[in-house]
Amino acid sequence: MTEPSRNSHPANSAGTQVEVSFYEKHKKIYIRDVKGWWNNWRWVLVWITQILFYSAPWLEWNGRQAVLLHLVERKFYLFGLVLWPQDVFYLALLLIISAYALFLFTAIAGRLFCGYACPQTVYTEIFMWVENRIEGDRSARMKLDKGSMTARKLRLKAVKHAIWLVISLWTGFTLVAYFTPGNELLAALPFGFSGWELFWTFFYGGFCYMQAGFLREQVCKYMCPYARFQGVMFDPDTLIITYDPERGEPRGARKKGADVKNAGLGDCVDCGLCVAVCPTGIDIRKGSNTNVSAVVPALMFATLLWTRLDCLAGLFAIQPRMPWQSISPLRRS
Repeated sequence: MTEPSRNSHPANSAGTQVEVSFYEKHKKIYIRDVKGWWNNWRWVLVWITQILFYSAPWLEWNGRQAVLLHLVERKFYLFGLVLWPQDVFYLALLLIISAYALFLFTAIAGRLFCGYACPQTVYTEIFMWVENRIEGDRSARMKLDKGSMTARKLRLKAVKHAIWLVISLWTGFTLVAYFTPGNELLAALPFGFSGWELFWTFFYGGFCYMQAGFLREQVCKYMCPYARFQGVMFDPDTLIITYDPERGEPRGARKKGADVKNAGLGDCVDCGLCVAVCPTGIDIRKGSNTNVSAVVPALMFATLLWTRLDCLAGLFAIQPRMPWQSISPLRRS
């Protein structure tokens, strides 16, 4: 689909209409690895959520599986609690409470769920960690992808994808263990699975492999409904990642200790690292965006540079909206 360009004349010198595409070809985002207090908290949440997810089906309670949603017996076992089909009211109540809690956290703390507990964020973080350890940092990955296929490149890619597949399949197997007793699944290995057990293991594992390994930020941009309606839950007191354009503009490089006022520059050094560390590859300096799924890395990068350039302190922050920022729904890039 195309539309006339709004940034040029309707017709060129030859009298033909100038058109631009609605869609842009996807460009792979190479995220720069950063460390800091915010990133440590993210990994704490990664460990907590994954320990809970992978261990819960293997816990024992009075001689049976502690957490089991047994569809065949039509019983849900939650430790000492047994829920029957007529108890679906409690499940509905739990879902309602969870939804309201998510809305409350969003209104107060912004994208807290997206940045720390969303399964897409968690598994993307795990897959990127594997990628970084095997292929190297951002520069090494870009160089590797641009280079021709060699034995080394083939080996690194094969090892990376093999580990991704193991994680994905084990994730799918664990999910099925919530609905079929885990000891029965282990006894059925490797070829004793029923058709449905096999289907859901590969279905969930396949989506984990595809979304955390390949789609990544595209899930947040185009597939996640939560990102689309977050803006309507924001108010002037909601904590969001902000950039102070009054201080930052006009941008420009400078030496440490330089008199930026005389040079006519703002505090932003225009290094581009805030974009390089963003999982969705957006420029937070352009304002809040529906594509921002994990904007905390912008603060991590700023923390690294504050020790080098004092002018960066507070240029990026997690705080309520600046006085000049609109409270209208978030823009789309």
